[in-house]
Amino acid sequence: MHTVKLSTLKPGESATIAALNAETDLYYRLAAMGFRVGKQIEIIRHARFSGPVHVRIGTTEVMLRLTEAMKIDVMAPAQ
Repeated sequence: MHTVKLSTLKPGESATIAALNAETDLYYRLAAMGFRVGKQIEIIRHARFSGPVHVRIGTTEVMLRLTEAMKIDVMAPAQ
């Protein structure tokens, strides 16, 4: 497995969170929503024009800004 940014995954793809490379405030906000190392995450859709990324983590669905999604490293399954 290799590490990629969450923002590079396509809709329907799943991965495991490897690292949250965010400043303290964002790190705690993401952690409060369930974004933790080792958790499974799935991309539902990407909005147009570099808009938000719709993800599912556990039973929770969240919209993340693209800049926030770029700060999350995931371990994508080998292709």
